[in-house]
Amino acid sequence: MSVVAVTHVAYEVDDWGVGELWLDEADRVVWHELPRPAQTAPRGTHRAVELLRRYFGGEEVSFDGVLLDLDYETPFLDRCAHALREIPRGEVVTYGELAALAGAPGAARAAGSFCARNRLGLFVPCHRVVSASGIGSYGSYGVAYKRRLLELEGASF
Repeated sequence: MSVVAVTHVAYEVDDWGVGELWLDEADRVVWHELPRPAQTAPRGTHRAVELLRRYFGGEEVSFDGVLLDLDYETPFLDRCAHALREIPRGEVVTYGELAALAGAPGAARAAGSFCARNRLGLFVPCHRVVSASGIGSYGSYGVAYKRRLLELEGASF
């Protein structure tokens, strides 16, 4: 087993709180925690942090150039991640549609499991995936946070 050194960057976004990034030696995002209210306001500097601040400020930004660590994924989950990165800001897909985009129609539950454990936050935008019967969940962040992200993007759901 190899040891990977990571760099931790915390950042603050007005009206959202403090978020955190972990990056490997190749500058790939290996983990992203979305901003939450916090007592401390650490400041971080990284190109991805500036993109995140602009995103939360309401700007339409692209995370396409941000390198991600997806090496741990199965081929299907890797395809889910890449398909999600292609969903435009302001649009949503269902778990079933995501599964179909990833080449496995009928694997909606697997796509949902992928989203539930997504560790890359906005870089793999699982908030853009909704259930066939409504908005769906958003893990520990909750439905209100998911709704706020979708509203920030101007999505109809």
